[in-house]
Amino acid sequence: MLKVGLTGGIGAGKSEVSRLLVSYGAVLIDADRIAREVVEPATAGLAGVVEAFGPAILTEDGALDRPRLGAIVFSDPQKLAALNAIVHPLVGARSAALEAEAGPEAVVVHDVPLLTENGLAPLYDLVVVVDAAPETQLDRLVRLRGMTADEARARMAAQADRAQRLAIADLVIDNNGALEALEPQVREVWAELVKRAGR
Repeated sequence: MLKVGLTGGIGAGKSEVSRLLVSYGAVLIDADRIAREVVEPATAGLAGVVEAFGPAILTEDGALDRPRLGAIVFSDPQKLAALNAIVHPLVGARSAALEAEAGPEAVVVHDVPLLTENGLAPLYDLVVVVDAAPETQLDRLVRLRGMTADEARARMAAQADRAQRLAIADLVIDNNGALEALEPQVREVWAELVKRAGR
């Protein structure tokens, strides 16, 4: 099994890279998706978040109001750390279970947005960073995700900067350009991953 850490700043295009890698045969473990699962209604994760932040972070039907919680934690590093202390151990346990199911021949790609920030690079055989310039990220977040420029900057500021991510990269995918320029790079990275996995 080859364990790959995949990361990149918000708006860098990591989701598209993940999608392509899965289409080539990677087993994807998506930390963001798992982070949503562990705080679904009636989970211990959601109970912990409500205990820490109060019932105002719930929607009327009892689900987590993600935009409201995001507005609280992304402007306050201590509150973000408190949220991470609840969610990250649950995500780690679920990720380990999924990895165990993947099988010995698998190329397992862990899509981890905060890989750099949480010092997780040593957990993987190699780290792939999807790189985009801050102005590219900002444009995508405003244009494609409907954030205000201030909201986008706050999200970006809560993450590691570009230099910190590139410092831990074994392989870099440049995603500053059009989608057509992305696929050949991802295919090349996949070939390298397969080679390293000994397949």
